[in-house]
Amino acid sequence: MPYKIATLCYLFDHQGRVLLIRRLRAPNQGLYSPIGGKLDQTIGESPTQCALREISEETGLKIERSALRLNGMISESSYENEAHWLMFLYEVMTPVELDGTMTVEGSLEWFEPGKIDKLEIPSTDRHIIWPLFWRYRKKFFAAHISCENEKLTWHLEQPAEDVSLQEAIDSDL
Repeated sequence: MPYKIATLCYLFDHQGRVLLIRRLRAPNQGLYSPIGGKLDQTIGESPTQCALREISEETGLKIERSALRLNGMISESSYENEAHWLMFLYEVMTPVELDGTMTVEGSLEWFEPGKIDKLEIPSTDRHIIWPLFWRYRKKFFAAHISCENEKLTWHLEQPAEDVSLQEAIDSDL
């Protein structure tokens, strides 16, 4: 399977709502996801450059590099039995303003954080990525997800700075 590198970008407004896109294309076609996309390996694009480009392409917003914070790194093996993924999770640290709109990538909508688990989202996002993002928000973590045989298993490879690996393993998300 090919290995793909991507970014997921978490943008919030002044009310604390998160911006999601309902994707028109694979992967995750028809599902809600954070802003993001594949890194352009042909030009040697960095994950940060990819995050800034994807935010601009999908929302039209121009975000300063200094407003981005790398929150996490997630590797995923055998996602949909089509590819392995390495994803860099970024949060835009300043609130953004944007009216919901339709783009070539999908429709943009704002959601209250407590309503995300009721949306149509990928199962890895629902069960692993969103809980990790909320738990370690404004910190850094690394995790690996195995999607082999349509069974999700995962483990932390590096917990947030103030959490020991054993504490992270022992706790429930």
